[in-house]
Amino acid sequence: MRLAPLLLALFVASPALAQTPGQTTIPDAALQAASQLREQALADDTAWKVTESLTTEIGPRLAGSEADARAVEWARRKFEALGYDKVWTQPVTFPKWERRSEHGEVLGAYAQPLILAALGGSPGGTVEGDVVRFDSLEALQAAPAGSLAGKIAFVDFAMERARDGRGYGTGSRVRGSGPSAAVRAGASAFLMRSAGTDSHRVAHTGITRFEEGLQPIPAAALSVPDAAQLSRLVARGATRVRVALDCGWDGEYTSHNVIGEITGKRKDEVVVIGGHLDSWDQGTGAIDDAAGIGITMAAGHLIGQRKDKPLRTIRVIAYANEEQGLHGGEVYAKSQAQSIASNQIIAESDFGAGRIYAFNTSSAKEGPAQRASEQIAEALAPLGIAYTPGEGGPGSDAGPSAALGVAWASLRQDGTEYFDLHHTPDDTLDKIDPEALAQNAAAYTVFAFLAAEADGGFGSEAKPVTPPEE
Repeated sequence: MRLAPLLLALFVASPALAQTPGQTTIPDAALQAASQLREQALADDTAWKVTESLTTEIGPRLAGSEADARAVEWARRKFEALGYDKVWTQPVTFPKWERRSEHGEVLGAYAQPLILAALGGSPGGTVEGDVVRFDSLEALQAAPAGSLAGKIAFVDFAMERARDGRGYGTGSRVRGSGPSAAVRAGASAFLMRSAGTDSHRVAHTGITRFEEGLQPIPAAALSVPDAAQLSRLVARGATRVRVALDCGWDGEYTSHNVIGEITGKRKDEVVVIGGHLDSWDQGTGAIDDAAGIGITMAAGHLIGQRKDKPLRTIRVIAYANEEQGLHGGEVYAKSQAQSIASNQIIAESDFGAGRIYAFNTSSAKEGPAQRASEQIAEALAPLGIAYTPGEGGPGSDAGPSAALGVAWASLRQDGTEYFDLHHTPDDTLDKIDPEALAQNAAAYTVFAFLAAEADGGFGSEAKPVTPPEE
């Protein structure tokens, strides 16, 4: 999962795609049906079964790997088994990055191993050098050019725990921009304290990129305890470290978005939900993001089990390669650029499996669907979900569509413990609470069903939009 700012070239507005003005509301009959669906979803274990299946049968799903290909076929079969009316794929092509091995150690009088993980996008290489510690990205960025020649830059920023995960914004910027800052200062390698809130001796990986024109250097994240250990060693005096990474880019790969639909009475109008199919390669990608796949596949399935078709089609997307750059989300958005208004509203589950505690839409404070947003919030309230207009955002892979003008919804999950596990070997199925997962599935079922049944739109139209950061 990425919570970095979502940037995408904006589509030129087209008046022909604008929604018809007027206040959107949800019929009483739909609200009553949603109440029944909510209770049904709470008692249903489809989300758990799907999540268990993906993590057990496929395991880690690094984009471009053999397991990625198996995951695409798994998703296609799973949509069909769950009764989706239409299943298809979209090709998504991207650079392929591979991790083969990684090793770190302190040299000299205090020799000892360091637990680290190469950052996605890092080149391979073996480097030895004295460590220079910085307590923030800004401090490293202020280092004069050439001042770190032959040395290893180490950013020791400690991420704070929060229910909304707000500390990850800074942590991900260290990971994304730190290696380039280290290159500009002349460093031969880059280390960082993992962008995580745990105290376990496992390192958090994640994507990084080097600015154009810079020669990439080996870049890795230390486990939180190892970062603290290295900081104490540096405080005692000169500390020399060896970093050995065997990893790097290896051509291009084509994976696929896998899309399933529960066909509505208005086939060309869709409510879009989903999660991302890929994961990092250390754990089994349970919270990031098999849970999101399980939650949204289950929601579409439950709506599809009703005798009456929904008014609008429910479209569930298992996005390709979110982790390395929102590639699947961007491909989907581009495919919809000429039909923005047909996408009624979009949401993505990509923040683990903690209970959803807040709901918001892009129409909550202004727009045609203020009342409809309130009605959905009222239907979600029995699940312990508060209505929070003005907070949240569309989710990572939903961001490129929102940037083109698609209305979005935010169903915010409790992330208090999310960054204990995120991008680590500890991201495994046993960390998921089945009851919390069912609450998520119930929330997405209610939301998607009511959005599909709404009398009017949520404001999707081709227009310049900058989605808020999560």
